[in-house]
Amino acid sequence: MSTGSTDETMKVLVYSDDATTRAEVSQAIGRRPAADVPFVEIVECATEPKVHQWLGSGEIDVAVLDGETQPAGGMGIARQAKDEVYDCPPICLIIARRDDRWLADWSKADAVVPQPLEPMVLADTVADLMRRRSSTRLNAE
Repeated sequence: MSTGSTDETMKVLVYSDDATTRAEVSQAIGRRPAADVPFVEIVECATEPKVHQWLGSGEIDVAVLDGETQPAGGMGIARQAKDEVYDCPPICLIIARRDDRWLADWSKADAVVPQPLEPMVLADTVADLMRRRSSTRLNAE
């Protein structure tokens, strides 16, 4: 399935209090996680208020949230965003333990990837969410 023009750019928000995790996620996604999706502009956030600001702006196409971030974990932020943000973008949660999958379900996340991160799995997951966003975005032309 093609998203149409791949000349456009989609914004992917990456949230973690750990700079190494943010860098690892950004590197795995790269400039374009799949040939049939647009280029990516990464927006990094280390604090909960910034994540809410970006998600509420309507500019984010996909969010990747670290479930282990402190003091506000990605799971709680995902749940709040899904409940409160108009046209909330798809959210991918990074979880540290397989047993956290039920919490990811509670959070209403659209996708889950486990730690340690596998770059190809994360890139494929983000590309799938980008395709979904292209077809479901409410203000699409």
